[in-house]
Amino acid sequence: MVTTRGFSLASILFYTFKPLILEIMKYIYLLFSAVIITALFSNCAGNKNLQEKAPAKIGKAYMQNTQNGFELYIPVKAIQSERVSLDNVYFRGRKAALQIHPQHPGMYYAQFETAKDDMIMSSDPKEEYGNKAPAKIEKIPFELNKDEAIIEFTQDGKMKYYKIEDITERQ
Repeated sequence: MVTTRGFSLASILFYTFKPLILEIMKYIYLLFSAVIITALFSNCAGNKNLQEKAPAKIGKAYMQNTQNGFELYIPVKAIQSERVSLDNVYFRGRKAALQIHPQHPGMYYAQFETAKDDMIMSSDPKEEYGNKAPAKIEKIPFELNKDEAIIEFTQDGKMKYYKIEDITERQ
């Protein structure tokens, strides 16, 4: 080993490059931490309690266009209403509340409004007083195809999700 007045070459190199070594170790630590945190959050966000088993016996869902937007219909053949409640549905980039159809008790439906309200545009601000602010469309937490929807439901007090597919369009 080469020595210079009591110092070894290794100790001289260590003290010379110590700031560089510490800087490299700091970046490795930050990179490793970022990878771990990203892996944890991406796993949680992607799952969203998506269930494989339907919360109820669901028939073939379909949608119909209306004058102000469209409606999604989900036939439910059997449901344990004391344990499960169908709350909301995510469909075509929107979220709407699920309701039991008043004329058909076994049918759940959701109304999605897409029509824009008429706005008064004028140089006089007093004439524009009655205009409503445009509704903000919230980004849904799922990526869905045009014929897919996610039902948000509560089962035994826990929020869960179920994907329905092959939604057809009726006239």
